[in-house]
Amino acid sequence: MSDKLDKIDLSILKILQDNSKITNLDLSKRIGLSPAPTLERVKKLEQNEVIQSYHAKVSPEAIGLNVKTFVLVSLDWRKNQARENFLEQVQIIEEITECYIITGEADFLLKIVCKDIPTYERLLFKTLQQIDEIERLKTLMTLSTVKDVKRLPFDYDGEA
Repeated sequence: MSDKLDKIDLSILKILQDNSKITNLDLSKRIGLSPAPTLERVKKLEQNEVIQSYHAKVSPEAIGLNVKTFVLVSLDWRKNQARENFLEQVQIIEEITECYIITGEADFLLKIVCKDIPTYERLLFKTLQQIDEIERLKTLMTLSTVKDVKRLPFDYDGEA
């Protein structure tokens, strides 16, 4: 789909990534089209799943989620359906906000957000370590966030 996006589509994506609450009228003024074709383009981007969702970015600290960890997970591949069973468990653990299959020293990378260290400790020992398919866990504790950009890095001017 990316090779079918023109300069106007790319401009729409850039603007919506910066501010998804912009009105269609304001968006149309910024991209130089009238409101009807602007809305038509946005709908097409949604239908083609280029735009997957709109949501509020909530400050974790503002709602009392003060601990963010990344956990490297190595599975015990001798267990039947290790991957499938592990992924089923990941889906139901609310504190796991992201899960990636990776290469290197582990099989998965989890991003976990919790209220505090005791909450993380309970999650680690009473939930994660109870998953039979896990062979090894390694926690990477974050101290602070120095960059958290949601805009994807691509040529928004269409001059690649």
